[in-house]
Amino acid sequence: MKRRVFLGGAVALAALSASPLILAESRRMAHHSVSIGTSDLERLDKPPAAWKDVLEQDAWEILFREKTERPFSSPLDDEYRDGTYICAACFLPLFSSETKFDSRTGWPSFYEPFDGHVDTKLDLKLIWPRTEYHCRRCGGHQGHVFNDGPEPTGQRWCNNGLALQFVPAAEPLPALRG
Repeated sequence: MKRRVFLGGAVALAALSASPLILAESRRMAHHSVSIGTSDLERLDKPPAAWKDVLEQDAWEILFREKTERPFSSPLDDEYRDGTYICAACFLPLFSSETKFDSRTGWPSFYEPFDGHVDTKLDLKLIWPRTEYHCRRCGGHQGHVFNDGPEPTGQRWCNNGLALQFVPAAEPLPALRG
């Protein structure tokens, strides 16, 4: 009898400890159903100049010339509604609002992108090494990732606001653009 009570308590304790993780994941995915096939994640064969027709000049400079917007200039820095942040060029979902936090840096910041939706590379433009990240689909420059973010990842994905668009949870995600 004591063994049964012990095992029952252990199962209940395991369920309680896992429930915050399960709840967090279900809340994160509840905003938009982000199911992108692997073929949709393949790099588009589109030169940067071709994106000039669909983007504002400042956004194009950030995405395809790797410029950086001024801190505190993007309204997305103060956006905290439920929804999804997508690449401003090709509309690939990059971040859930569940992973956004106020880094007090002046740029929208997240602790984690959607799995497989960004590529990283070493950036030595400012002498010291940084990790730069781009939209996996169109190659558009989004920002840099640092190791000074909150749990659970400890990362800060610091994004240019003009490189993103926000889609509120109540609205459908747009079709991918290519």
